[in-house]
Order: sequence, then C-alpha cells, then structure tokens
Amino acid sequence: MSWVKRRKLPATEAIEYNNRPCLTPISLWDALHNTFNMALHHQVDINILNEIDHKPSQVWMPFSRYEFKSTIHKCSNNSAPGPDKMSWHHWKLIFKDSDCLSKIINITDMCINLGHWPKYFKISTTVIILKPNKPLYNNPKAFRLIVLLNTLGKLIEKVIAERIQFTVASNDFIHPSQLGGLKFKSTSDAGVALTHIIRSGWSKGKITSILAFDISQFFPSLNHQLLILILEKCGLEFKVSKFFANYLIQRSTNYQWNDLSSLPFEVNIGVGQGSALSPILSSLYMSPLLYIIEKRFKILNIPISTLSFVDDGLFIVQNKSISISNLHLFCGYNILSKLLNSFGLTVEHFKTEIFHFNRSHSLFNPPSLDLLPIRGPVLCPKDSWKYLGFIFDRKLLFHLHIDHYTNKAISMVKCMKLLGNSSRGINPIQKRLLYRCCALPIALYGFQL
Repeated sequence: MSWVKRRKLPATEAIEYNNRPCLTPISLWDALHNTFNMALHHQVDINILNEIDHKPSQVWMPFSRYEFKSTIHKCSNNSAPGPDKMSWHHWKLIFKDSDCLSKIINITDMCINLGHWPKYFKISTTVIILKPNKPLYNNPKAFRLIVLLNTLGKLIEKVIAERIQFTVASNDFIHPSQLGGLKFKSTSDAGVALTHIIRSGWSKGKITSILAFDISQFFPSLNHQLLILILEKCGLEFKVSKFFANYLIQRSTNYQWNDLSSLPFEVNIGVGQGSALSPILSSLYMSPLLYIIEKRFKILNIPISTLSFVDDGLFIVQNKSISISNLHLFCGYNILSKLLNSFGLTVEHFKTEIFHFNRSHSLFNPPSLDLLPIRGPVLCPKDSWKYLGFIFDRKLLFHLHIDHYTNKAISMVKCMKLLGNSSRGINPIQKRLLYRCCALPIALYGFQL
C-alpha cells in the first residue's frame, strides 16, 4: 500500500536567535529560555493599582475532603505526568485511603498558613511543541511551552484555583467582559456575546467596528510583584497572598524537546501554561487592566466597549460613521499600549486587526486605520475575520465558517475509512463513538452563533 511507505520530510531550517542559527542543544535552550523570559526586566508601575478598589478580605477556610475528591475525580488518567512520573490513576488509588487523604489536606492547609510552597513542587519539565499552521518554524515564538508539574503539586494547585475562582466570582473582582481562563466560560460564550453586540448595533442603524489585539507572550510575562499586589486587592486573606509570594519564587525547569533535555533553568517571571493556577492568575492580572481602561475611556468620553478572552482582546465601537469609529479606536489603542507598559506587557502589533460589520447591500469599501503615529501598523479591513476559531463576514452570514468546518468534518469522516471496513478493523460501535467524539464537534463548532 502506497500510503504506508516512507515519506520525504519537508525541508526545515534551524531556529534563529539574534540572527544566528541554533546549531547546538545549548544554544537552542538559551534561545528558548531568553525568548520566553524576555519580560524579566520589564518595568512595572505598581502605583497603577491605586486606581482600582480594594475588595474586603474574606476568611480563607481549611480545605475539605469534598474539594479534593471532586477535583481529582475530574482529572484524566491519560494526562502526561510530571517529573515524579506518577499518573492521576495512582493518586486516585492513594486517595481511597482516608488517612492519606487527611494528611494531604493537612499539608495543603499548612502550606497556606505558613506561606510556603515546597521546593519539590517548584521543579518542572517544560515540553516544546509546535504551534499549528505556521509558515516557518525558524523562530522560537513559533513554538509553545507546556509545563509538566509534579502530580501531587498540580492537584493542590487545582484545589487552590477552584477556591480562588469562587472567591473572586462572589465579590465581582473579575471584569464582566472577561470570558477566558474562567469556569463556565468558553469561546462560544465570547462568540455569542460578540454577535449579540453587533446585532444590537444594527437595530440602531450603526456599523460595528472591531479592533482585535493580542498581548505578546502573555503567560510568561506576568510580573510577580504586581501579581502579589493584585491578589491583595482582590479580597483574599493576607496569608494567601503571602503564600503566593513564596509560590512564585525560586522555581526551576528543564526544557525537553523529543529526546533532548536541558539542565535546569531558573524561572522568575510569568506563570507556566500547564499549571492549574495559570488561568485564574492570568485572569486576575487582566482584571485591573480592563477596569482602568474602562475608567480612562469614560473620563475621556470615548465610546469603546471591551471583550477579552485571556490574551486576545477586542475594542468595540458602534457608530454610523466609520471615520469616527476609526478615530475612537486610534485613541483606544494608544491608551492600551501605554497601560500595558505599566503592567509589564506589550501588544503583538503584527497580529492587530480591524474589521467592520455592516449589513448594507451596497458596495462596502471601508478606509484603513493608520496606527503608525503610535508605533502600530496600518490596518486594512479584510473580507473575513477569524477570531477564536469563528470565521466572521461583515453580514454575519457565516458561509465561510460553515464551508470551512464542513470540509474539516468530511475529511475526518473520510479518514475514518482507513481504520476499518465491514470485515476488519474497528467495529461499528467504535466508529459511531469516534464520529461523535471527533467529527461531530468539528461540524457543529460555533453553531450557537
């Protein structure tokens, strides 16, 4: 069979860092580490947090058996273990012993009360994986770093993350426009919210203009000093912020690429993607930024609303004149760039996009938005715009979206033929399960919109 023969691999180039190719493992590790820790020396303005309210402190209660049992029950036995090589299956067996569970709960409570996170849990392995659909892979930013932690430490982090999210949700510290990194919030919620805003504008005869921006290296760039101050602001008891002051320091990781492994590197900036605490910590980091931006817009009388999904943000303006909308977006982008600098973050300018939603049947040729005066790009509107996997057109017809995901689902079904037929291979029940798990979610992605 021709399809099982050896195939010629595509041509590849060495990863370049500072205009030099990385030809040895040591140079590769240095390039990756320096790229994803470049925010270490970014300056932050801690006084910027004076612009947000301090939430009343809530008492941090001891952890319960239910919190640990419900958390570990949701953990998949197939997830990759960390440096300790213990899977979730092992810990589920251990937790059946009541004494073991009680001791682990006591350890967790003492970690919070003493403000200490054991060094054993600060050691991690960082796996390098490709970001899909990149034209070239000669830049470290074309790769994603996934942190693998010791499994017990990861379980404790999951329980702490659940408790923190409950606390900040109950006191409304999280900005209402923030939809990523939180429980019960998904890309579908962001898509539905956006389409609702657009159709509401149309009902008033207004064009909806969107400026989409991306924060560069968001998770590795979170400043620890500022993050601790935000934790104090969000209503957590002092001992919790004291715990995180120890949790975030003296961490180390070794990078792993296939069979290659590096020596340990110190990690003193950001939160690792793969940690159970990274989604909620990143959401807490973004909330003051969104509140301050909203406050600045209100003071300057700039009618911009925001929508945020982790590090992907949107500025939304509704007006009958695109020129006026572009002026508002220009001012908003300028304010955003300056505020991000105060938080130790930067905008990925080349990923910034603009799109206008207009259901007019006449010829629609909107002007470009020139952001060069504020060190941004010149943005030219396109016929379609992809956001969180949804493919939008200006009339919200979703023809391109349907065609794209229909073709993907059909390709998936055709590939299933390779796995068996009526006489051999997987049986019909397995095919049905595969179809429902793999093909159907692709075909129905975004159907709520």
